[in-house]
Amino acid sequence: MHPSPDTHGGHRVAQVLEAHGVRFLFTLCGGHISPILVACKARGMRVVDVRHEATAVFAADATARLTGVPGVAAVTAGPGLTNTITAVKNAQLAQSPVIVLGGAAPCLLKGRGALQDIDQFALMRPHVKWAAFPRRVREIGPTLEQAFAEARSGVPGPVFVELPADLLYPEALVRQTYGLDGASQPRGWRGALLNRYLDFRLKRMFAPGAERAPARPSAPPPPPAAALRRTARLLERARRPVLLIGSQAANDPAGIPALREAIEAMGLPVYLSGMARGLLGREHPLLLRHRRRQALREADLVLLAGVPADFRLNYGRDLPRRTPVVSVNRSARELRLNRRPQLGVRGDPAGFLRALAKLSSPGRWRREDWIAARRGEDRAREEEIAARPAPAGEGLDPVRLCRRLDDVVAEDSVLVGDGGDFVATASYLVRPRRPLSWLDPGVFGTLGAGAGFALAAKLVRPTAEVWILYGDGSVGYTLPEWDTFTRHGVPVIGLVGNDGSWQQIAREQVRVLGDDVGTNLGQAAYHEAARGLGAEGLLVEAEEAAGPALRQAKELSAQGRPVLVNALCGRTDFREGSISL
Repeated sequence: MHPSPDTHGGHRVAQVLEAHGVRFLFTLCGGHISPILVACKARGMRVVDVRHEATAVFAADATARLTGVPGVAAVTAGPGLTNTITAVKNAQLAQSPVIVLGGAAPCLLKGRGALQDIDQFALMRPHVKWAAFPRRVREIGPTLEQAFAEARSGVPGPVFVELPADLLYPEALVRQTYGLDGASQPRGWRGALLNRYLDFRLKRMFAPGAERAPARPSAPPPPPAAALRRTARLLERARRPVLLIGSQAANDPAGIPALREAIEAMGLPVYLSGMARGLLGREHPLLLRHRRRQALREADLVLLAGVPADFRLNYGRDLPRRTPVVSVNRSARELRLNRRPQLGVRGDPAGFLRALAKLSSPGRWRREDWIAARRGEDRAREEEIAARPAPAGEGLDPVRLCRRLDDVVAEDSVLVGDGGDFVATASYLVRPRRPLSWLDPGVFGTLGAGAGFALAAKLVRPTAEVWILYGDGSVGYTLPEWDTFTRHGVPVIGLVGNDGSWQQIAREQVRVLGDDVGTNLGQAAYHEAARGLGAEGLLVEAEEAAGPALRQAKELSAQGRPVLVNALCGRTDFREGSISL
């Protein structure tokens, strides 16, 4: 007879997750965490098991970005936890509120050579904003409540809760494990003393007691009135203002409609990045996509809303010293990174923009001639891309392939970028249709995030058309997850831009150093691998076959079947000089 989930610590974990609106628990099973999985399933949560622990954390990350509710991943002890490090670090740098539940050796066996017993706190502390572990069963609930609060407060980020196995399993089973079930008598006085000690410790671990009140995340402070007034005065005088909006502005999905209204009311030309992409749809008179550096050099006022002056702004060098800069950021470090703004406001960028828009009548700060000039530059760049010749040699032109993709992507879609050269090309040409419809790793530039991101996106938005845009380097990280898509009935679409190369690296390495060592890949049959894992696989070798293959992939996905399209591409110089150091 199996114990009821209500009789073990795993039930307490599930209770807190349910209370916080967690709908999906991402995991790869292990004996240390089995009670959590069983209890979550019993409470109606969907337990989604994947083929690598990093995928579980990436999926939790994407869930948080799309819903605003911290995503949760549960992994077993030792190597189960070490496998998550890249994904946890990515969440930290992307400022995603993720909760990692890590199994651990039993409390009473730590440091005694137990299975997979390592110092997990030393491993995780540099990569999370908060870490803790309960010492008694009754502390599980309060510890997890605090974890949810910490993940969302201030600068959001990942947190780690270690859950020793003997706090999760039923007390009777734990006593049996330690030989305290009365089945055998202790040998000698040392055995009796040891049993008394173990009994004392277990009584403390399982003792009932009052729990602390649930912790609540601290809300960002309201925008300072003086900073709002000063920004309004700068906008009143500006003739060439530019607004840059980053992922921090999309932290609250429920507030996005009001944020869009504020942007439209202010009338400032805007560049969107990260999770803010798609905020204004694919065509909007204020939306700019190309020649950002030129726009910044010509601007007489720059507003950075959740955008740090890191490598993406050339370490601040894209912002001329003579140009006033207003920066709003949740992070004190990012607020002044590389370029000290004339006005720096530590706080929520979306809240600041919403409050700022209320200080002026709609369109008062709109500068039609400046917007027209920037839109003209956008069109010129589009025409320049369209006129470029196709690459010499065999294979599809990645630029034309991305244009065809942009023609067929549904209005209700989520685009997931997982790669270097091909994904960066797609980011120029494939336009997100709506808010929260573009997912990429963020500043860490991580490969291998795509499967977890797409898994979460399709679960959170089951009616959306979800595409993973892969480079042929990145697809190798998570090919086994096509088994996950198949087992769980998650019909995502994958498109591999397969040029048989780590091309983003190769292009510059050969030009600068004269050698392509380490950058070549075979044009592998990824579509056949997908078929072997239970999904559909399509091969595209000619330009004229690309459109029909993409439409066929959409049809297969609509029928409930995951499908991977392997497009054999040629190597191009489209992104020459784009490597970041």
